[in-house]
Amino acid sequence: MAEYSQTFSRLVNELSKLPNIGVKTAEKMAYRILTMDTESYSALLSSMESVRKNIGFCSVCGNMADVDPCPICTSPIRRKNLICVVRDARDISAIERMRSFDGVYHVLGGLISPMDNITPDKLKIKELVARVKELGEDAEVILALSMSAEGETTCTYLVRELRPLGVEISRIAYGIPVGGELEYADGETLSRALFNRSKI
Repeated sequence: MAEYSQTFSRLVNELSKLPNIGVKTAEKMAYRILTMDTESYSALLSSMESVRKNIGFCSVCGNMADVDPCPICTSPIRRKNLICVVRDARDISAIERMRSFDGVYHVLGGLISPMDNITPDKLKIKELVARVKELGEDAEVILALSMSAEGETTCTYLVRELRPLGVEISRIAYGIPVGGELEYADGETLSRALFNRSKI
């Protein structure tokens, strides 16, 4: 990146470390930041600082939140015995957009992937088991994980851990393409997938 100043190149390099951001996109983003008016730049900077300072993760479910526990976990109208298990907080946003799920969530923090050194002990699986044990046999656990190899491996592991607890375990139906991620699915597809979930 010798054609740019060192300062600009450093920004491009940092932006390109973000997920799904290649060098070309990073260059466009960096140029946009460079050419922003002062007010827009200040608003962007303030928002980024506010996110780092004020947003954390719910100690109950793992959702992004600026209060702990999060509003979903403390809502009086949510069904606490219906837990939807997702990979990360972005999947919660995708499901919440459809406005038809009235249960609560559990964020695993990833999917089992030995190739990437992500083993079950690195995910929030023990916490899930503890939550379900506390609820007893009235609980239902919905596995809303992708149909990727990692998603399948994680589902198999979770079923093995949860089955002895005697709870109902189901998996969302797929309308969602094999290998597809929840965060990119449209609301109608997600809504049908949850409604047509199948027992495991």
